[in-house]
Amino acid sequence: MSIVVTGATGQLGRHVVEQLLEKVPADQITAVVRDAEKASGFAARGVKIAVADYNSPETFDGVIAAGDKVLLISGNEFDKGRVGQHKVVLAAAKAAGAALLAYTSAPGTLTAALADDHKGTEAAILESGVPYSLLRNGWYNENYTEQLAVALEHGVTQAAGEGRVASAARADYAAAAVAVLTGEGHENSTYELSGDTNWGFAEYAAEVAKQSGKDVAYNAVPVEVYTGILTGVGLPEGLATILAGVDAAIEQGELAGTPGDLSRLTGRPTTPIAESIAAALKA
Repeated sequence: MSIVVTGATGQLGRHVVEQLLEKVPADQITAVVRDAEKASGFAARGVKIAVADYNSPETFDGVIAAGDKVLLISGNEFDKGRVGQHKVVLAAAKAAGAALLAYTSAPGTLTAALADDHKGTEAAILESGVPYSLLRNGWYNENYTEQLAVALEHGVTQAAGEGRVASAARADYAAAAVAVLTGEGHENSTYELSGDTNWGFAEYAAEVAKQSGKDVAYNAVPVEVYTGILTGVGLPEGLATILAGVDAAIEQGELAGTPGDLSRLTGRPTTPIAESIAAALKA
């Protein structure tokens, strides 16, 4: 039995593989990647490497075996039909007789367009009959802390009004996936994963200012203005619209929930946004 992780060299996937290496022998882990060179570090530690692409179904032949547990990390190619891409992995898991397919989805409360592909993928998983675990990941702290240079220079600009975000660190969400992949009794389960507490962008700006010693203001702008800002820095219009739509959802409270599933799965509190800000400032 192997634990198969797709997107293993991505931002979330790397955390998952690193944490799996702390719990299971390396030869029980298969890292699915598009570029073997990017996985050379894992290969050197004994992780099995499989080169496959969501856009090429034949590349998944033989990657998954009977009894494997699979983590399908959602793709980020918004323009290539993500539901179809995910179905490639789902079909391979079903054909092989996988013991479990865990999928990184979106919060059930999210109505923004970003959630559409996740809902479509969830529907396909349920229809397939494959034992599943839906990991409905909330927002990542790093979605904001990786943009600290911009915040320090221009302030924190969002279209979320006074909405609040119950975010957590990528490592927290990875730990939840690892708990499901290495534990028992997670078949046909759904977890709503988010931070233990929520915060608003005025608080976020104030925390960045406090830790950096610089003046950082929160600039709340309309969705249309925010979309224009995102396209102005080079994002494709479609992606900019999706991201601005998430901000509109945040303003409506759709990412503020704190059901506690994440900390229950990992057995520890989630990472506060202040801690992630501190780590980003040191980086």
